[in-house]
Amino acid sequence: MILKYNLQFFAKDGPGGEKTEPATDKKLTDARKEGQVAKSKEIGNALGLISLFLVLKIWIGSIGTSLLGVFEGIYNWIPEMVKMYQGRIPEKEILHLVGNAMLRIIIILLPIFIIGSIVAFVGDYIQVKWKFTTKPLQPKFSKMNPLKGLKKIISAQSLKELLLSAVKITLILYITYTTLEDQWEVIFLLYDMSLNQAIFLIGDITISLGLKIALIYLIIGLADFAYQKWKFKEDMKMTKQEVKDEYKNAEGDPQIKGKIRQRMREASRRRMMLNLPQADVVITNPTHYAVAIKYAPDEYEAPVVIAKGEDFLAQKIKEVAKEHKIEIVENKPLARMLYANVEIGEMVPPELYQAVAEILAMVYHIQGKA
Repeated sequence: MILKYNLQFFAKDGPGGEKTEPATDKKLTDARKEGQVAKSKEIGNALGLISLFLVLKIWIGSIGTSLLGVFEGIYNWIPEMVKMYQGRIPEKEILHLVGNAMLRIIIILLPIFIIGSIVAFVGDYIQVKWKFTTKPLQPKFSKMNPLKGLKKIISAQSLKELLLSAVKITLILYITYTTLEDQWEVIFLLYDMSLNQAIFLIGDITISLGLKIALIYLIIGLADFAYQKWKFKEDMKMTKQEVKDEYKNAEGDPQIKGKIRQRMREASRRRMMLNLPQADVVITNPTHYAVAIKYAPDEYEAPVVIAKGEDFLAQKIKEVAKEHKIEIVENKPLARMLYANVEIGEMVPPELYQAVAEILAMVYHIQGKA
């Protein structure tokens, strides 16, 4: 019994074979349009945290004073309202107070949010530059497939993220413990401090701790970004067959392009043979090359090559020249130079004027022309 196997089932990464070729510019561009880029969320988080705690460190005094002013206003307002309304403050007045307080708090904290948003945008821009696309936001029914969702949960990527989260939590706990350990004595004195002193002390400890955590986040983010760049490059690799298929789609099938070029050459050759009877002389090698020259002083400043060919085509040019009684002159070096250096429709270069003029003069003399 003979068993038949399709060897493509044993090929790695599909029917095209192993993905060993770097991604083409087209594939990278298409991936970018789909929102697929090498990017680490940790860098954006780290830069956001650093900006937040730096702003707090610089403006904590001003922000704290402003927030205390808001709360003092509330506490001063309550006794006045109780006295005014004899203990029954209308709901409308309470809502007005809360709304006004929330608005003032938002205005106080607004610079922090604005700076954080700018820093987050800059963090993303540094990694992937600017390319706006809404495709990642578009719903895809394939994402609703429970089997694919299960594969994402149980995958190397999910394990990597779980490991990264465990590392981050461990480092954060260690940094928090070591930072607070150095401040235990001061923290136990909080009950002896005034409210303002206690707030500023807690704020200073929090900012110091936050900056350390943000720095760790940044280091992890840079390492993760390097990994994401490497992984993205590996994921974007293509098989040799994919590269060939993409080239065919972009440039066209080489066989079809070859046929098109052949037809263009044939059309050009037909036009050349139609113009050949206008020639004044055909200069030959004599067997390998033939170049037809036309001189029309009213149209061109110098003689023009209107046809040329080698071997079989050279013989065809000479046959047509004989049919139309065009003079054929043998000049081996001149025929080679004209064939190699002057295209059809171009004028003879100045360095060949003398040689071509002598041949034209001889032909005109034979034909009895001036």
